[in-house]
Amino acid sequence: MDVLIVDDSAAIRKILQRVLIQAQVPVGTVYEASDGVEGLATLRKQTVGLILSDINMPNMDGLEFLTKVRAEPAWRDLPILMVSTEGTQAKVLEAVERGASGYVRKPFTADQIKEKLAGLF
Repeated sequence: MDVLIVDDSAAIRKILQRVLIQAQVPVGTVYEASDGVEGLATLRKQTVGLILSDINMPNMDGLEFLTKVRAEPAWRDLPILMVSTEGTQAKVLEAVERGASGYVRKPFTADQIKEKLAGLF
């Protein structure tokens, strides 16, 4: 399964790739984007089976990205796991209301990612 990781931190994108492998997620190609604008551009070119997205990013944040992805019929059912330091209940609720499939707070463990993804597939 190809994966898109959208986070403004290159280090977090690499960590998430390693965590997916540790969590034994069957990962194919991993595409990276540093914000929602790049994430949407990648989705228009590549087909992915999972998106992991941060919330706080420049240009287009994760919530706006999530809203735009869910507005496209072809991507409506695509699993999107939000991974963010934004841990307030209001932000979690907003992400879920906008269509997030799940939410993990940073810092995270491989087990937390695995647990959240288990319910998506």
